[in-house]
Amino acid sequence: MDLVIIFIGAALINNFVLSYFLGICPFIGVSSKITSAVSMGIAVIFVMTITAVVSWSVNNLILIPFGLDYLTIPSFILIIASLVQFVEMVIKKVSTAIYRALGIFLPLITTNCAILGLALFASMREYSLIQSVVFALGAGSGFMLALIIMAGIREELELANVPEPFKGVPITLIVAGLLALSFMGFAGII
Repeated sequence: MDLVIIFIGAALINNFVLSYFLGICPFIGVSSKITSAVSMGIAVIFVMTITAVVSWSVNNLILIPFGLDYLTIPSFILIIASLVQFVEMVIKKVSTAIYRALGIFLPLITTNCAILGLALFASMREYSLIQSVVFALGAGSGFMLALIIMAGIREELELANVPEPFKGVPITLIVAGLLALSFMGFAGII
């Protein structure tokens, strides 16, 4: 039951994009098409899950036992940058179409504060390895859910009669704000 609460909490209640406002750049940048949103969501879930395992291992097996807690943030940044480079190489090799569709936003996962936030939150909450992985899967799923919802709305907005001053970025930010408000409704569930 504890793991279910961690997953739902990370995916819905404390959604990284819509509650903590982490990862806004790819959220706004990649959410114009559902296919791009799904691809980015899968990549983020993968990077978050691997980051959770590696950062937990480094933190609990190296940094804490040797009293190197002050190296937590630099080591997490190094871990994330390395993992994103690995994911970028794999996507480029497996599917050049997805690689081209994600474009500049794939390397931006490296600077995506949601990934660093995941590693830091898991460390601060003193999650076990299993809890960290479930937290990563929940946070990544929530990130992907937010991307897909936003992409679906943005695709519909292309066909809608939006007043001229609100076209483009303004309506996107309004929709993002409304989505954030709607996700606050999940706060009373658990």
